[in-house]
Amino acid sequence: MSFTLFSRYAFFAACVLLALVTLPLLPGSPGLWPLTLIGGLLSLLGIADLLQKQHAVRRNYPVLGNIRYLIEYIRPEIRQYLLETDDDCLPFSRAQRTLVYARARNRSAEKAFGTLQDVYQSGFEFITHSMSPAPLRDPATFRVTVGGPQCEKPYSASLFNISAMSFGSLSANAVRSLNLGARLGGFAHDTGEGSISPYHREHGGDLIWEIGSGYFGCRSEDGRFDPERFAAQARHDQVKMIEVKLSQGAKPGHGGILPKDKITAEIAATRGVRMDRDCVSPARHNTFSTPRELLDFLVRLRELSGGKPVGFKFCVGHPWEFMGIVKAMLETGTLPDFIVVDGKEGGTGAAPLEFADHMGVPLRDGLRFVHNTLVGAGLRDSIRLGASGKIISAFDIASVLAIGADWANSARGFMFALGCIQSQSCHTNRCPTGVATQDPLRQLALVVPDKAERVRNFHHNTLAALAEMVAAAGLEHPARLEPRHLLRRMSASEIRQYAQLHAFLKPGELLGDSIGSEFYARMWRMARADSFEPAPF
Repeated sequence: MSFTLFSRYAFFAACVLLALVTLPLLPGSPGLWPLTLIGGLLSLLGIADLLQKQHAVRRNYPVLGNIRYLIEYIRPEIRQYLLETDDDCLPFSRAQRTLVYARARNRSAEKAFGTLQDVYQSGFEFITHSMSPAPLRDPATFRVTVGGPQCEKPYSASLFNISAMSFGSLSANAVRSLNLGARLGGFAHDTGEGSISPYHREHGGDLIWEIGSGYFGCRSEDGRFDPERFAAQARHDQVKMIEVKLSQGAKPGHGGILPKDKITAEIAATRGVRMDRDCVSPARHNTFSTPRELLDFLVRLRELSGGKPVGFKFCVGHPWEFMGIVKAMLETGTLPDFIVVDGKEGGTGAAPLEFADHMGVPLRDGLRFVHNTLVGAGLRDSIRLGASGKIISAFDIASVLAIGADWANSARGFMFALGCIQSQSCHTNRCPTGVATQDPLRQLALVVPDKAERVRNFHHNTLAALAEMVAAAGLEHPARLEPRHLLRRMSASEIRQYAQLHAFLKPGELLGDSIGSEFYARMWRMARADSFEPAPF
């Protein structure tokens, strides 16, 4: 027992001894002062360790115990730079990030020698090619018109756009770079729920104005929707579409969080909030509480915006709730112009761990359900579908298009194009690259013209890669991708098309007497147009 006690305090005792032995010798040997200083400082640290009450390791191992916390502090960097393999997804792999960096810099992203993927591993996915490839199309023509029969000002959107990221979560220079890149490349920039800042307007890139439950940029003093403030911004020519956020993939049902340490006077003015407390979006909207009321709100926004495309974004949760919205569409004749399906794998600046890990439906499953429901209700041709959630490459885009999406959005992909290194410090205001911070010195690292060019390059080169994949599949346009083109390895001896893996409803099937899928039949019976609560059956 005495040896154990000695080993615990030996280094601390050595530090004290070093300081006490060298201190009297300093007058005759001034060269010893570094040793005295080191011994003295470490002795003071050891005394502080013994006196503090928060950390048992430091009390039991004075001085040496601090090494544990130092290593823990730099553990993410050690893993990312020294231990991470090319395929470790944390949450994006080194291979994925390298692909974005190369395309953003307009450098070759070609691979030598062969794939590093295990093509015989269960879960491996791929797209089949044709023995008669189609002519290569100009990726600039990969666009989709958003705006249904009730929309007066439809918008021609790119198949690949910047997903929702707010000013406040991102720095001013990051917003400037994204919007300038969007203008140069001819694609859309989603504002996120933090409203339209001066930096979104500076370069005139197309905007999708996202309105969350906090109604930032169009809220009254008590936090309710203000139609006059909304109309004043929504009618601006730069705003092309209006998106109501019902939920977010990384934290569905939780609302948004912007820590008060990141709220500047500009953010407060843009959002209409106070600076002395965290900016928390409510978990639910106070303007509507039923499927019918949601559609009424969308109609109101379309009228106030001057007839622009209006839709909503959500992460799929209870299936009967979305089906209730669809039933309300059928009963009222009111349709959104678009719906964006956000997957639970989507990113966020700050979210409770349990929500990020265990709440919400993943993108592909949610997208397939929404697409199927609209097809089964006979509404799919009138409503466009967007998809967001961990989309980086041309294959990611092709995958969601094959399942049913009309276009794809990416947030973290464009963050990588700006120079994000995945330090996962977005919520600390200490982003090392100046992307996700309000520190004025840190964000100076982002040189807007250079980063905007990288944003444009990433968009263009990704769609160029998509054009090559689609042509190789023998298709003239990405819109012709279908579930039969996407395959997944189920085992060492079985490969199946997505069309074989999942049930896909026929047009109008939900409206008939016979629904082939028991799941869809059951959820359809539970759905109500007058409430998000399930109907008893």
